[in-house]
Amino acid sequence: MMTSLVKSVLACAALSLALGASAQELKIGYVNAERVLREAAPAKAAQARLEAEFKKREGELNDTGTKLRADMDKLDKEGPTLSEAERTRRQRDLAEQQRDFERKRRELMEDLNQRKNEELAAVTERASKVIKQIFEQEKYDLILQEVVFAGPRVDITKKVIDALNAGK
Repeated sequence: MMTSLVKSVLACAALSLALGASAQELKIGYVNAERVLREAAPAKAAQARLEAEFKKREGELNDTGTKLRADMDKLDKEGPTLSEAERTRRQRDLAEQQRDFERKRRELMEDLNQRKNEELAAVTERASKVIKQIFEQEKYDLILQEVVFAGPRVDITKKVIDALNAGK
C-alpha cells in the first residue's frame, strides 16, 4: 500500500509530464510589482510629490518636538529650584504640549498614509493598464504578479517599467 505522499509525488510527476508538451505553447509573463512601484518614473514622481507636500508639516513637527524636549530638559534641571506650584504648572503645560504634539504626529501619519495610498493606487492603475496592453499586444496567455520563483525568461518587469517611463 502506497503512502499518500508517494501518491502525491507520482500524481505531480504525471501531471508535469502531461503538461510538458503543451507548456511550450503557453506564453507566460511575470511582473515584480514591488520593483515597478520602486523604479518606475510615475512611482518616483508620486514619492517626490508626497515629500514636497508633507515637508513643511514634518519640519514644523520636528521643530515642535525639539522644543518640547528642550523644555522638558530645562524643567528637569530647574525643577529642584522652583516652587512646588510653579513646577506643577510647568509639568501640566508640558504634558498638554506633549499630548498636542502626539495628536499632530498621529494626524500627520494618517494624512501621509492616506495620500500615499492614493498615489500608490494611481500608479498601480497605470501599471495595470500597461500590463494589459503588453498582454494583448504580445499575445500572452498568462501574466502573474505574485510568484515564489520566476526565471528571467518570463520576467517582463523591465518592459512594464520602460512602458510606464515612456508614458504609455
